[in-house]
Amino acid sequence: MHNLDAYSPAEIATRVENVGVAKARMPRTQVLALAGLAGAFIAFGAVFYTVVVTGSSLGFGITRAVGGLSFSLGLVLVVLAGAELFTGNNLVAMAWASGRISSAELIGNWLLVYVGNAVGAFLIVALVLLADTGGLADGAVGDTAVMIARSKCALSASEAFSRGVLCNTLVCLAVWLAMGGHTFADKFLAVLFPITAFVAAGFEHSIANLFFLPWGIAEAGDPSLIAPAVANLFWVTAGNVLGGSVLVAGTYWLVYIRHRSP
Repeated sequence: MHNLDAYSPAEIATRVENVGVAKARMPRTQVLALAGLAGAFIAFGAVFYTVVVTGSSLGFGITRAVGGLSFSLGLVLVVLAGAELFTGNNLVAMAWASGRISSAELIGNWLLVYVGNAVGAFLIVALVLLADTGGLADGAVGDTAVMIARSKCALSASEAFSRGVLCNTLVCLAVWLAMGGHTFADKFLAVLFPITAFVAAGFEHSIANLFFLPWGIAEAGDPSLIAPAVANLFWVTAGNVLGGSVLVAGTYWLVYIRHRSP
């Protein structure tokens, strides 16, 4: 019988560190392919979210919670089907802090994964537009997509950055919890609550925004949204990096890894 008890936090830290080394040294073509999948997976979750919240009469909180649960599809696919997601890969910083990978390997991985995520997200944007998904519910889904994009573009730099920090703290905690499980069910359940929470609270995820923003801008047909969309992506990405690599990876490295690092 395999031991089905969850890994302890100290064991998770070691596993995350080791996985970080493997991720940083994975062949580039493999990284790009898996990153493309992750971008598409997160986009699927974003489509699901948009459809589910459209026309909801459940009230603000319940609608957000149900929408967040729907959006969890994206990270469930990333974790269980296998893919490389920029926000989750901020945990690779643990391997860097231990001196097991170089700064060039860390930044190179993040850049390559971000590009792959963008390609995957943009591909789903194109397919969703061709499929006229926005036309569902007599165009109400498209209206929701526009509303989401406009609300993101209206965020100030401090709002976008702070929401990015909070988002990726929860995303990396979801990945961290999933690393503690042994079974499909363990990992599935580990992802649900942190992801539902970040979506319900209105936090900002850079890779999700690589889908939400282009789709909403295309549905609106308003090129004036492009500049604020780019600004949103910049500040949200910066916040995601701080939340994932410092608040989660950095804290757990200090607690569990630092004393045994060279």
